[in-house]
Amino acid sequence: MMKFDNEQLSDKSPCAGVRADLKMCLLQSDCCKINKKTPRECLQATDGSVPDECFVLRNTFFECKRSILDNRTRFRGRKGY
Repeated sequence: MMKFDNEQLSDKSPCAGVRADLKMCLLQSDCCKINKKTPRECLQATDGSVPDECFVLRNTFFECKRSILDNRTRFRGRKGY
């Protein structure tokens, strides 16, 4: 997770850390900086302006949100946490 020393998230919901990392990754990409698109539009971009790291974070965020609904996580714990 990309946090600084004294920085804490105000969002205490599950997967908030992964969501923040994904948001920062997208905002720092060329898609948002140069093309002036929203992060949501950049997730759908296929022009190579978004680094692969952001797509990995998107998949991690999806797995984390899915694991909230999965009853097996009582034993295994949430993914991406």
